[in-house]
Amino acid sequence: MASVTLKNIHKKYPGGVLAVSNFNLEIKDKEFIILVGPSGCGKSTTLRMIAGLEEITEGELHIGDKLVNDVAPKDRDIAMVFQNYALYPHMTVFENMAFGLKLRKTPKEEIKRRVEEAARILDIAHLLDRKPKALSGGQRQRVALGRAIVREPKVFLLDEPLSNLDAKLRAQMRTELSKLHKRLGTTFVYVTHDQTEAMTMGDRIVVMKDGLIQQVDSPQVLYDYPVNMFVAGFIGSPQMNFIDSKLISKDGELYVEFGSEDTKTTRGHKYHIKLPDYKNAKGQLDEYVDKEVVMGIRPEDVHDEPHYLKEMPDCIVKANIEVVEKMGSETYLYFNTEGYNFTARVEPTSTARPGDEIDIVIDNRKIHLFDKETERTICN
Repeated sequence: MASVTLKNIHKKYPGGVLAVSNFNLEIKDKEFIILVGPSGCGKSTTLRMIAGLEEITEGELHIGDKLVNDVAPKDRDIAMVFQNYALYPHMTVFENMAFGLKLRKTPKEEIKRRVEEAARILDIAHLLDRKPKALSGGQRQRVALGRAIVREPKVFLLDEPLSNLDAKLRAQMRTELSKLHKRLGTTFVYVTHDQTEAMTMGDRIVVMKDGLIQQVDSPQVLYDYPVNMFVAGFIGSPQMNFIDSKLISKDGELYVEFGSEDTKTTRGHKYHIKLPDYKNAKGQLDEYVDKEVVMGIRPEDVHDEPHYLKEMPDCIVKANIEVVEKMGSETYLYFNTEGYNFTARVEPTSTARPGDEIDIVIDNRKIHLFDKETERTICN
């Protein structure tokens, strides 16, 4: 097994296009790490540099304690699973899985043992004689994984392997991949643009934007303590609500102020939501008093339940309900307050209907504040 270390990695394409910039990451042995970000952020390019399919412009890449910048892909002891599966249509499942081992002149008995073992792990032993065209998307995905497993590589690289599957199958394959990682005890580096995949599968997540790492941490830490607005908005579904606000001080207390008495979009309210003292425990908010900031609040921290209205009367705002989505286990409310569009994730018992004006609570304990200029987090 092996760790993977990327030191000051840059990737520049002809014409000066910088795809990845100053990428530094230590991937531990047996870790399941996920690179996540929007299309074009450099995550697949980074994976392909680890695989040796893209040349590194600058920096050092180590697999284990070996510098592999100039090592050919076949000699890196890695296996890659692609988005489109890349199966040979004229070969059976067995032949597809065995192909890489045959090229390495592995003995026939050993090939048979490894293929059958991988097929058993992936529950595709009954498909070994079929051709890819006779398989479903999920089965093809398992064959592609099986072809990687039989190689017994030090590192698995997976590039959006579930993106071609339907929603139900994707959820199923997420759990299968997590189980597979534990069973194989190998380092997994996984690329996706789907933050749900990232949150549910990774030991750590690397959030990327424009070729730069924004934050690296466990899923829960990223969710609770995002370092900037991009991470806060990217991690979590539905995404965090952002509201242009002002931080003000009254009688020694700090309040987030938003809205306006003379707004043309509604009848107009100016709201003042008190911040708990511990939000400013280190005094980091003092320099922002009387300045514009951005308030962030996650949909599950916006409530219409009666007990919240009773407990937090100072955090109530008027909401004009526009759309209600009943999801069964929960309800999403899309509403407008002072010209700002909000999403709330509330209990399925909510009686809110489109066209209603209702009272909504913004849980002040869960407020995040961001610097309006730099978009860096001021407090979580």
